[in-house]
Amino acid sequence: MSSDEKPSAPRSLAEALRARDDASLAALLRARPDLITPVPTDLTQLATRAGTRASVVRALEHLDRFTLQTAEALAVAAEPATYGELLGLMAGDAREAAVVAALPGAVAVLREQALVWGDDDRLRLVRTARELLAPSPQHPSPTGLGPSVREATAGMSPGRIQEIVSAAGLPTTHDAVSAVTALAALFGDRRRMGALLAEAPAESLEVLDRLVWGPPYGQVTADPAVRLRWLLDRGLLLPTAPGTVVMPREVALHLRGGSAHRAPEPVPPAVEAAATRRPQAVDAAAAGQAYTALATVEELLKDWDEGGPAVLRAGGLSQRDLKRTAVALDVSEPMAAFWVELAYAAGLIASDGEADERYAATPFFDEWVERPAAERWVRLAEAWLAGTRTPGLIGGRDTKERTLSALGPGLDRSAAPEVRRRVLALLAGLPEGTVPTAESVLARLAWERPLRGPQRDDDLRSRLARWTLSEAELLGITGRGALASQARALLGAAARPHGQVTDQAAGSPQGPGDKLPFHHHAAPAPAPGPLSPAEQAVASAAAERILAPLLPEPLDHVLLQADLTAVAPGPLHRPLADTLGVLADVESKGGATVYRFTPGSVRRALDAGRTASDLHAFLAEHSRTPVPQPLTYLIDDVARRHGHLRVGAASAYVRCDDDAMLNEILADKRAVALRLRRLAPTVLAAQADPAALLDGLRAMGFAPAAESAEGDVLITRADAHRSPPRTAPEPVPEGPPVPDGTLLSAAIRAIRAGDLASTAPRKPADDANATAQAPGALPRTSPADTLATMQAAVLTGEAVWIGYVNAEGAASQRVIAPVRVEGGFVTAYDHTADEVRTYPLHRITGVAELADEEA
Repeated sequence: MSSDEKPSAPRSLAEALRARDDASLAALLRARPDLITPVPTDLTQLATRAGTRASVVRALEHLDRFTLQTAEALAVAAEPATYGELLGLMAGDAREAAVVAALPGAVAVLREQALVWGDDDRLRLVRTARELLAPSPQHPSPTGLGPSVREATAGMSPGRIQEIVSAAGLPTTHDAVSAVTALAALFGDRRRMGALLAEAPAESLEVLDRLVWGPPYGQVTADPAVRLRWLLDRGLLLPTAPGTVVMPREVALHLRGGSAHRAPEPVPPAVEAAATRRPQAVDAAAAGQAYTALATVEELLKDWDEGGPAVLRAGGLSQRDLKRTAVALDVSEPMAAFWVELAYAAGLIASDGEADERYAATPFFDEWVERPAAERWVRLAEAWLAGTRTPGLIGGRDTKERTLSALGPGLDRSAAPEVRRRVLALLAGLPEGTVPTAESVLARLAWERPLRGPQRDDDLRSRLARWTLSEAELLGITGRGALASQARALLGAAARPHGQVTDQAAGSPQGPGDKLPFHHHAAPAPAPGPLSPAEQAVASAAAERILAPLLPEPLDHVLLQADLTAVAPGPLHRPLADTLGVLADVESKGGATVYRFTPGSVRRALDAGRTASDLHAFLAEHSRTPVPQPLTYLIDDVARRHGHLRVGAASAYVRCDDDAMLNEILADKRAVALRLRRLAPTVLAAQADPAALLDGLRAMGFAPAAESAEGDVLITRADAHRSPPRTAPEPVPEGPPVPDGTLLSAAIRAIRAGDLASTAPRKPADDANATAQAPGALPRTSPADTLATMQAAVLTGEAVWIGYVNAEGAASQRVIAPVRVEGGFVTAYDHTADEVRTYPLHRITGVAELADEEA
């Protein structure tokens, strides 16, 4: 072919893909990663896979509204359609400027994703997409258009067709096909169609007006009214079934002014601002909420330190345990479910795997709690961003009408990470401190990923978006409704000026001329995918640097008061907070935390191995006020009685050197349930277990201590119960991951190589033992012919075409240049793999010579 000669138009999608360069193929595989799993053997197989129903449905679901409208217009256009015809369907007679400007980009996206192929003068929608989007009585098109005249008259008697043609003012023809063609041409001619409708009664035009934007179907009686009869006689309405008529597509397009859609949407709706706040106030509010999030998760895990709620047989928390957790955290049940799921997603909670299975903190919690506050928050935020578990579903029902429980199965929604990142990306596109309206965010998301069919306010993506806005505020991602600086950094958007959008659908950023102010978006900015590990490490470090100075500094003191309380005016250093949490009970939380000292809390500190002198020294060291005398008396009184009674395991026993105290216990009516009896002057035996005996005696006002089999006092620590090491739950992917550059390069090289082998011209078989080959089939020759052809190719240095079956049984075609044949193996330069390889002769199905290239 000469350089001046224009390449011929592709005759199939495979040929269109074959004409693409590697960058274009990479963009296709990046946009539709399901096509690369597994890697196709050649471009014909890639084209076949790109046309399968599951793959096409997935591709259509990832189109924005205008691009989907473009595909819908092609589905109702003649096949093939010219770009001018498509423009007429999209922009109508008015040729709306925004539609004209946006249409080339939409067609480019459809071409890139292999949903449309062919040049501008022969655009073809892939067959599966046409079947999905074309109108039918069972599946009306979103365009509201009905079948074409040709489709609507299929099966109609030729005589009836000639009657319609004659009533419409056209000359009759010799056959039904030409009559239908003439009628379609009339309806498509604006001038003649206008003259025909000018003769229509006003009542008939009202009927057309009701059907013009769809649905195009209507009901008629056996004896239609005059206004309907006039339309039926001229084919402006055509019968499709007894009692049902339809407006032909050509008639509707004329009445619509040529537009396939009532309202084309070439420009995404802008994200509107509800309020504007000072960025400093936003960051401060978000930092305060981030600290609250850390405190809440710590409180939750400490509440489960001695063993959390039991695991239901079907998995998850019971509703009663969730209520109990909500009361302990002083939050609502949905909020408690969010914190529980967040801790689980971060790998801080797991089941302990025991026979009586319960939830508990993981060993990672002990490591996490010792890290700096900003680093701990980043870990929670990363788990939330990447997690597919959806707390908002808790309390609802699954497809089998079973209630969805916290930490239970059925909560994974693969779209959750993409929706969260997209919502936050929209917030990042606004000026700092701008609070968006929830309705505008939902409208933008609906434009970017429209539902095929009627739009609903309760669809999953809309609910995920609403939950994202509320959860982001709880976690400190946003502050007072606006995106915080640390969240911008965590998303990797800290350096991006507001209002810039990225055209990632095409796999490349927009040029400088495409930067837009935030209130005028000309193209969608699809959700940024997860950052690479290296990029995420940099973003996380930046978020930590921004958040750290905004968090309150931990304090090393409290204020003791005479009413047996201590006030912590801010967050406390870890050792102080841990010790005080054992020595006292939290009475109220907020800007300042109030702790209350009780006999039970003091006994808890003594059980943990502290002595009275230790507690006095601790309080004196960390209190900015003098230690009140009532608190000193309380500690001394509990310490004096602590351990005077000893409880151990027989069934259980109580021993005490003071037999008068044992007499007091036996005489107390509250001890009846413990079923005590005296074994010796200083020992009582009980039929209750040691734990129940300890609780019973403490309820009676005593301060018993548990002892080991050796007689030593047992020291109980709050963090004694931990689950075995558990990893955080893996997110459920929405589909195959987007391939990286290395995988794309290797896959494209393999596809090209396979295509070279399958399309290489070869000489026709002239040997009696050679089997005639169907296109695309592996060559088949006898072992003797295979060996002889290989040896001849070594001497001549020519390349040959072989079929090869590897050890896994996978068959492929290859073009090789044999170098050596010996010992049952052939060593050759493999043109398809671009390297020298060795093949066992017994795995080669056959060999054929390549045809000589034309000069």
